[in-house]
Amino acid sequence: MIKNESPRPSSKINFKALLLVFIVFSLVELFMRNLRTSDISYRQFKSFLEQNQIQSVVISGDVLRGDFKTPQDGRQQFQTVMVESKITEDLDKHGIDYRKEADSPFLNLIFSFFIPFLVFYGLWYFISRKAMGKGMNLSTGFMSIGKSKAKIYVETETKVTFKDVAGADEALEELKEIIDFLKHPAKFKTIGGKMPKGVLLVGPPGTGKTLIAKAVAGEANVPFFSTNGAEFVEMFVGVGAARVRDLFEQAKASAPCIIFIDELDALGKVRHLSPISGNDEKEQTLNQLLVEMDGFDTKAGIIILAATNRPEIIDPALLRAGRFDRQVLIDKPDKQGRTDILRIHVNKVRLSPEVKLEEVAALTPGFSGADLANLINESALIATRENADSITMTHVTNALERMLTGLQKKNRLLNTFERKVVAHHEMGHALAGNFFNQQEVIHKVSIIPRGIGSLGYTIRRPLEDRFLMTKSELEEKMTVLLAGRAAETLVFSHLSTGAADDLVKATDIARDMVMKYGMTSEMGFVSYEDSPNLSLQGMEKKRGYSDRTAEEIDAHVKHLVMEAFRRAYDFLEENKSLLESSAEILLKKETLVESDLSSIFDSIKPLKNKDHAIRTEFHKYFYS
Repeated sequence: MIKNESPRPSSKINFKALLLVFIVFSLVELFMRNLRTSDISYRQFKSFLEQNQIQSVVISGDVLRGDFKTPQDGRQQFQTVMVESKITEDLDKHGIDYRKEADSPFLNLIFSFFIPFLVFYGLWYFISRKAMGKGMNLSTGFMSIGKSKAKIYVETETKVTFKDVAGADEALEELKEIIDFLKHPAKFKTIGGKMPKGVLLVGPPGTGKTLIAKAVAGEANVPFFSTNGAEFVEMFVGVGAARVRDLFEQAKASAPCIIFIDELDALGKVRHLSPISGNDEKEQTLNQLLVEMDGFDTKAGIIILAATNRPEIIDPALLRAGRFDRQVLIDKPDKQGRTDILRIHVNKVRLSPEVKLEEVAALTPGFSGADLANLINESALIATRENADSITMTHVTNALERMLTGLQKKNRLLNTFERKVVAHHEMGHALAGNFFNQQEVIHKVSIIPRGIGSLGYTIRRPLEDRFLMTKSELEEKMTVLLAGRAAETLVFSHLSTGAADDLVKATDIARDMVMKYGMTSEMGFVSYEDSPNLSLQGMEKKRGYSDRTAEEIDAHVKHLVMEAFRRAYDFLEENKSLLESSAEILLKKETLVESDLSSIFDSIKPLKNKDHAIRTEFHKYFYS
């Protein structure tokens, strides 16, 4: 963080310094006087007077001050309050030298009012300075509520460049223009082109938006103002707007520079036209941000980067030309991107040669950069607990299972019947997954409880990243999801709660097929999805179809799910003996890996063409 340069010494009198010196000397004088003076009672004074221990006395109103002939308790002076009025007679009687001081209203005023006032003012000034902090980055005290809380970094402090970023090659290419502009602004002025004032980084959480923004600042070697959208919003109206103004004033003084606003949706959420919430703190802060972005030119060398994972709720005024008119998508990395990200993170740990990063990347489809960093860290923690010399593939697999399914529940003991149900359920998933879904490999099957509600799990490893799926592939995916319930129905002729999560996922796929992808001929190539409507009135959702259409959608969703269940049931019925024998093996070993499963999958019988006839009373009830 950059610290303000110390100001040059001024020739003007520093009244604050003089005041502080005066207060210090006054406090020292009072302290030293208390050390030299002993407060005694009037009775003790009379006793010392009778013992001829008093050297001299000063009478000041009702107060008697004086010196001892010999120190008493290490103190040379005394002080007491006069009780009787004949004190002078006693002093004359003992031959004590005394004098009387005239009361000074001015001195009394100083010691009774000004000195305490200066002391309290000095304490207040010291505490307020501590609360405010030093420098323009630590403005967190109660006297700096309107100051910007942005942290400022330079390249030597961030130490982040494009070498530290992987899996986002397209985004980095887009941002190289900004770096070139910050380094060589004259080149753009020659042609007449203008760089965008604001660049919005859009992507799911954990994809590295903040890291990329720091890398841009590191590559350009310019100051980097980092703040969060929530830091502008306070309970006091006008505070957020003041912080926005202060932030841009600091940025203009440090140009060329980069302002990075993380979680822009906390600040730039779409405004509402409502008499109740039309003048609140958030709207004033957003209005001030819009004004500040319009009030400077990119020739000043200020680039605003912002990040959000909810672009749909950003106010349209922020996204128009001249503000955040360039949006850069930072999506989750593909297989090669995950491999490159893992290669960066494993440089900080001791990795065994047996670990192939390509295999780890294949096991982690859909993982973001933050997820991969957490995976390597969890693997290192597991290896440390086991006192291993390096991270092995077993440690990586255990860490992956922990992230996907939760902690292993060693104390959760299932009874014999429950273990049989779970074993048949998971082997139903595994057999159907190997037969129907040729794009994925069954990596592991286990009946060891993990997480909150998982009694068993099946891990699949995709052969390649897929970005497009056909209708038949979605139907096969639903079939694999429902194969667990089909196995329970086939073997035990009952329904259990173990398929709850599978039913949710299968229903979501079927509903998307009907409403979003237009994959049913009866409903037509029409999208029935409720899309948000962003307008000045806010974000609204309106259903664009009738109640009759809604009933038809529900009927088609149910039909797709039930057809998937029937396919899974018919397939497992053809392989019932293999299902039961493989479930027995799973009950004994509790966990089966690819080498164990390959011999089982070799015995799978293909599914015969069936008309899905209803064969039993149970099926009549279930399929109706």
